[in-house]
Amino acid sequence: MHKTVVIDIVGLSASVIGAHTPFLKKYIAGKNFTNIEPLLPAVTTSVQSSYLTGKYPSENGIVSNGWYDHADSEIKFWKQSNKLVDAEKIWDKAKKEDPSFTCSNMFWWYNMYTNADYTVTPRPNYLADGRKLPDCYSQPAELRDHLQQKFGQFPLFQFWGPGANIKSTRWIADAAMETEQLHNPTLTLIYLPHLDYCLQKFGPELNKISSELKEIDQVVEELVNFYEKKGAKIILLSEYGIEPVTNPIHLNRVFRENGLIGIREERGLELLDPGASKAFAVADHQIAHVYINDKSATEQVKILLKKAAGVDLVLDKTEQEQYNINHERSGDFVVTAKENSWFTYYFWLDDAKAPDYARCVDIHKKPGYDPVEMFMSSKLRAGYKLLRKKAGFRYVMDVIPLDATLVKGSHGRIGVPDAFKPVLITDSEISGKLEAPDVYNVIWEALTK
Repeated sequence: MHKTVVIDIVGLSASVIGAHTPFLKKYIAGKNFTNIEPLLPAVTTSVQSSYLTGKYPSENGIVSNGWYDHADSEIKFWKQSNKLVDAEKIWDKAKKEDPSFTCSNMFWWYNMYTNADYTVTPRPNYLADGRKLPDCYSQPAELRDHLQQKFGQFPLFQFWGPGANIKSTRWIADAAMETEQLHNPTLTLIYLPHLDYCLQKFGPELNKISSELKEIDQVVEELVNFYEKKGAKIILLSEYGIEPVTNPIHLNRVFRENGLIGIREERGLELLDPGASKAFAVADHQIAHVYINDKSATEQVKILLKKAAGVDLVLDKTEQEQYNINHERSGDFVVTAKENSWFTYYFWLDDAKAPDYARCVDIHKKPGYDPVEMFMSSKLRAGYKLLRKKAGFRYVMDVIPLDATLVKGSHGRIGVPDAFKPVLITDSEISGKLEAPDVYNVIWEALTK
């Protein structure tokens, strides 16, 4: 099989390629540039799983970045086991056809307990005293030690949160090239998240994100030059483009005001109790899965959703089939936002009673995705918390604001303008409309032809 590298430049779309990305602009001129039709949902784990299996969420089971676990009665986000993906991956097929084939997966999602040969993924250490330390997980385990010895500890707090910056993307790129030098894998998958941060914070306002565009352009240039010297076929792509938004939609507040949400109060703060709710929404960017425990409330929920400002599609289980998102994990309704809108997970009506995790970067406790985690309520407060940390005192980094209007960019829905669609850049000619599962075939052809 032919050496191939797939570089996932998160958030890349035609809307951001131009004067601030001189390498990409020049590189594209000599390649085939194609839009990928947005998957429903156009979110990280669903799209990556579709690219790597050639299947829609209805078949691979990845209906969003998180969903409701009916058995545990819990909402779970950002799980990492590859066993959650209910379809054969491209490296599994390749190994069957060529026993010498090897795969390096650098930070594509569901990267734990996989049959890929060399993998690295974020995995913090959670200590008994409540602290969270930056770290990563690898297979084989010694790869993690080697990479962190050479490049320093994986910069988790620059990978997500208000401190997110180019350092995490730079570390991933360096780790990918080092793994190439060590193991010479046949297929390398590289995840570069840098544009995700600035585009969700500011939207596609090029004057506000010019420095970030230049930074990612430089990293991509270095990777392309490195892998060209290795004789690799190179595929550049993205999972989604990010479009401007100004309108946050709080579905769980709508449900609460209509007596559908179960709430527990602990220490004067409120917690969503999904197992005790008649209905609730699991929000993920511009898509939400609405789960109904009390089926007698189904019609009421449907009416509320269709009346909610900013809601576009409202798909029941039957209607989900035509969008290839029907699965046992999907909601009783799958809802998408209209242009300029996105969904929050917020369920409280009084900020004074918001749960403690709401003001923290806490991707596993929150019952939905929270892009407001990229903002900081007060640098002074954050500085004080860090001083407590350095002094050895207990501390809580409760520095995240509760103002969803801060978010200016989002993704997840379908029907977006071409300028905001994900892209594929390759030597291969692509004919006809390119759907997300078709990317699997593009990668396979690069490996085998």
